[in-house]
Amino acid sequence: MLKTLIFAHRGASGTHPENTMTAFQAALDDGADGIELDVQLTKDRVPVIIHDETVNRTTDGQGWVKDYTYEELKKLDAGGWFHPAFHGAAIPTLEAVLEWLAPTSLLLNIELKNGIVRYPGIEEIVLKLIKKYDVKNRVIISSFNHYSLVEVHRLDPDVETAVLFMEGLYEPWEYAKALGANGLHCFLPVAVPELLAGAAKAMMPVRPFTVNEDQHIRALINGCDAIITDWPEKAVIIRKQCT
Repeated sequence: MLKTLIFAHRGASGTHPENTMTAFQAALDDGADGIELDVQLTKDRVPVIIHDETVNRTTDGQGWVKDYTYEELKKLDAGGWFHPAFHGAAIPTLEAVLEWLAPTSLLLNIELKNGIVRYPGIEEIVLKLIKKYDVKNRVIISSFNHYSLVEVHRLDPDVETAVLFMEGLYEPWEYAKALGANGLHCFLPVAVPELLAGAAKAMMPVRPFTVNEDQHIRALINGCDAIITDWPEKAVIIRKQCT
């Protein structure tokens, strides 16, 4: 039987401040198979891990990520907004995460956040770091910017890419193949039986997001290749109950 992998969405973001090293370590401790994170570039083109295009929601700062140098960005508190116990957590660099992840067995889903802010050259910067830490065989690059996925595939056809989408597309595996992509990362409500069955027949992995409710986890465990969840500890427990 297919073992559905569990990716921790922005780390164990249900219990820790998202996209921080403490959230990633918690995901590893919880027994997740992989982590999902978001990459953007600072003003001085350092790839950093943060979801929003601004720092307003998840730090004590204000403004666009692209307008901060890394030296400025790392001084922001990226944990206190979640709970005072995490005060002082910093926005990590992609390099720091890869250095931490390399000796583990974790898989890594890197989402390129280059739809609203385009970040020219982000694909090459990210691929160079993946090569430096020799984790290519454990990385999936995803994006809502599908032109960016085509660029990743052009630069390195051996890196796995996955199409992020929110809509109920017809036969999205055919679209993904046209881009040279290897996976479908769909919004949970569009992970309908027809999509799951068709993608499985086409040998195209499906990894829905964000799968947080117990009934949704139970419905998808053993029914798709992976789920992306804020609650990896809970998902691991449910998976054990379902096998």
